[in-house]
Formats: sequence, C-alpha cells, structure tokens
Amino acid sequence: MTAEILNASLVETAEAIRNKKLSSVEVVEAAVIRAEKLQPVLNCFIQLLGEQALAEAKKADAELARGELRGLLHGVPLAHKDMYYRAGHFSTCGSKIRKDYVADRDSTALKRLLNAGSIYLGGLNMAEFATGPTGHNEHWGNIHNPWNPDHIAGGSSSGTGSAVAARIVYGGLGSDTGGSIRIPSSVNGLVGLKPTNGLISRHGLMTLSHTMDTVGALTRTVADNARITAIMAGYDPLDPTTSHREVPDYEELLAHPVKGLRLGVPRNYYYDIITPEVEKLQQESLAVFRDLGMEIIELDVPDMHVPTHMSNIVFVAEAVAIHEKWLRERPDDYQDQVRSRYEPGIYLPAEKYLRALDMRAVLLRDFCDKVFSNCDVLHTPGLSMPVPSLTDTDVAAGQGMPQMVANLSWTTRSNNYLGIPSLAIPCGFTTNGLPAGFQLMGRPFSEDRLFQLGHAYQGITNWHTLTPKMSQ
Repeated sequence: MTAEILNASLVETAEAIRNKKLSSVEVVEAAVIRAEKLQPVLNCFIQLLGEQALAEAKKADAELARGELRGLLHGVPLAHKDMYYRAGHFSTCGSKIRKDYVADRDSTALKRLLNAGSIYLGGLNMAEFATGPTGHNEHWGNIHNPWNPDHIAGGSSSGTGSAVAARIVYGGLGSDTGGSIRIPSSVNGLVGLKPTNGLISRHGLMTLSHTMDTVGALTRTVADNARITAIMAGYDPLDPTTSHREVPDYEELLAHPVKGLRLGVPRNYYYDIITPEVEKLQQESLAVFRDLGMEIIELDVPDMHVPTHMSNIVFVAEAVAIHEKWLRERPDDYQDQVRSRYEPGIYLPAEKYLRALDMRAVLLRDFCDKVFSNCDVLHTPGLSMPVPSLTDTDVAAGQGMPQMVANLSWTTRSNNYLGIPSLAIPCGFTTNGLPAGFQLMGRPFSEDRLFQLGHAYQGITNWHTLTPKMSQ
C-alpha cells in the first residue's frame, strides 16, 4: 500500500485527499515510513520531522471533514532544501557554520506552499551553502542517488533530488544559481524548473549570489511542477526584484497543442563535450517532439563560453560578499571545495564585477535575438555525460576530477547569468542504469510554453513513471 500511495503523482494524490479517497494521515505515514527506511542509505534528510508532519496531517484531515480546503496541496507531504527559512526553526544551509542557526523570518515561497495546504516533512540535505554540483558534504554526509547509491545525487539541491526520486515525497524546493535544480533533476530522473529571474520570491532563502539565485521545484511530472510553480509565483513586496506580471494558469495551459511550434537544436557549444550514448537519448527525445508535429530547427547559438565566464565572475563576487567574514575568521569550517570556490572573490577587482553586470542585458538580448527569432523553445542536453560516481567526483579522485565536476554544469550555468527559464525533463537511461535528461529553454517568463512542451512529451513517454528498485 505504501508503494501504491507514494508512487502516484502529486496532482493525483492531492485530488485523492480532496475527494477523501485517501487521508492525509495515510499519505504522511507512508512517507515517514519510507523516509526512515531509506535515510540510512540515501542520507537525503538533515531534519526529518515525522511526528510534527503527522500532527499536521491529522489537522488537515479534520479541516477537510469540516469542509475546509486550504488549497491545491491540502494534506500533501513535501520536503525542502534546508535553506528555506521558517521563523523560529533551525536552518543549517548544509553547513557547519550554520548548524545551530534559528531563522528570524519565513521564506515567502515556502509559506505559499504551506498556505496551499502542504505538509512540511523536513529539511533536506544539500551541498554546503548551496555550492557544488555533486552532493558531497563533509559536515552532514554525502547524499546518494536512489537509482544507484554509489553515484551522485547532483547538487546543490542534492537531498531534494534524492528524496523525490526515491518516492519519499511528491516534490520539494531546490535553488538554482548555476544548475542546482536542473543537475539533480537530470541525474535522478526528475522534472526541475529554473524559473525566470523575478518570477518567484527569494525572500527568506539563504543568499548565495543575489543576482543569479532562483527558487524552483523538483517533481516527478511536469503537471506537478506547474502546480507548485503557480502557487509560489508572483509579486512579493518583501522581495523588490519580483515581477508584477500576472501569473498564467500553468495547469490549464498544459493541454494546449504543440503541433506547429518550432523546437531549436543548437549546432554549437551544447554538444561539444557530449558522450555518444547521451547524444543518442537526446536524438530520441527530439524524435518524440517531431512525432508531436513540432518543427525541429538546427541553429547556431551565440558563444556560450562568454555568459558562462561572466556567471563565474558574478558568482564569486556576490558569494564572497556573504562569506568574507567567515572566510577570514572560520576558514577551516568550510569544505576545501567550497572555500576554494569563494576565496578568489576576495581579490576580484570591482571593475570586473561591474562590467560583468553591465554585459548581462547585452548578452541576453543577443541570445534571444539569435535563438528565439528562429525557434519557440531551445532543446539542449541536461547533462553531457552519464551520471558519475561519488568516488569519481570526490576531491581524492585525481587530476581529472575538477574538469569532470566543471562539466556537470556545462549546459546550465549560462542560463542563471542570462536569467532565462529552463526546464529539465527525464528522457531515458544510460548503460550504467542511471537517468539522463534534456533541457528546454525559453524567453524570459515563458514557463507556460516550457511546461506545455514538457507535458506533451510526458504524455507519450513513460520515463517519469519508472521507479528505483529501493522504492518499489
């Protein structure tokens, strides 16, 4: 019964609770049982709050019995990266430095999910201070991939990717500053949205790079992601960078036909380091879109090394603004890999950082003009290689390790600098038995179009329905 309950989608489970075919208590109990069973293997939680979640589930069922429905997530358990603040509660940010930090504010994104009726199951493990694409964490332990625990769960939203793929929860929040939602989505066989900068409030989220951080969800289906995104999106007076745009009804737009739309495929950059078996899966996913009636258009994109380089400048400058005091006073409380990412920012000239900021609008305009004048959506690989192991990406792995780790964000990093939306979708498995995925990219605030294409793809494929053996 546990597998039957937890292997359903978020949308299906929410409707079952609403129609009283399932109780929230039944669903949360199943989630807690699976979390306790798999935590020793996956290490995806920092805080598993089973008793509190069950108390909230009982409250949700009582409300429903009185005819009170909080919202579209009523009674559904979710868990989130342990950097979304809840006033009065611990939030570790995956670090030693903040292991005892008690938040003094509420995350707007998390609060909107809770107001919609979701149940908070716990804080999920993550790369230290959201820095790193693999899931290694010396302070709280490495996070493991449920398809094969010897392999990485991706990062930095590692625990979210692991917990959602393991069917412990139906979805969860990650954050994306250079690929930290899309990478764990790709390596765990999930759907993950890096939204347009400004679509979702970042108030109450641990800051890493204040001009590139984004809030988004990892889920199993596009429809689930559309629901969570719609609940979180929209202007927040506590975050002046949020957009005043009206939020579309993403779920209603999912069913719109994709026939006749143009899907771009880059001839340059994105396939420069791809392995043959991953490229084969990309071509198979393109064939699905062709069968859906879309026009596949090959095109040249601008030199993506430039925005990627700019993103690296912006990242270190903004990260060190947060971490400089700790770097000077508590350097040994950082992992070596994390400290070495921040320290160059101490010596970065202000002129270089300001120039990188000034270049953003120019490079965004150039990208949109050259790409989206020829297609409606761009299709790229999610990850250029099969999912590597934890050993191969560990600091002790040898000289090739830094380049392998850098290659994990080859297709993702530039989008955070440009601020455009990107949706990761699973599209099969490589010969090592680990998932692979592709990425859909669009103009700013075109999340509705990305969801539309992703939902159409999942309507005639079944990759998102497959389950790791440990969760069956």
